[in-house]
Amino acid sequence: MKITLIICQNTAEVVWNSFRLANMMLEEMEDVSIFLNGPSVEYDAADSEQFPLKELAKIFTLSEGNLFA
Repeated sequence: MKITLIICQNTAEVVWNSFRLANMMLEEMEDVSIFLNGPSVEYDAADSEQFPLKELAKIFTLSEGNLFA
């Protein structure tokens, strides 16, 4: 199944949960894409110890997820 997540917020927790969900779906062999829209394009600015967004994005792309902005 092909799945696309559209993220339109830059709230760290929202972006973090979206990447977590996408990574879980990739583990189940789904074809997953994430489209970053508006303020979510700068997700890396919200990276923190509590919400490691850069690490999740790296795992997502290395797991053959498609990341669009």
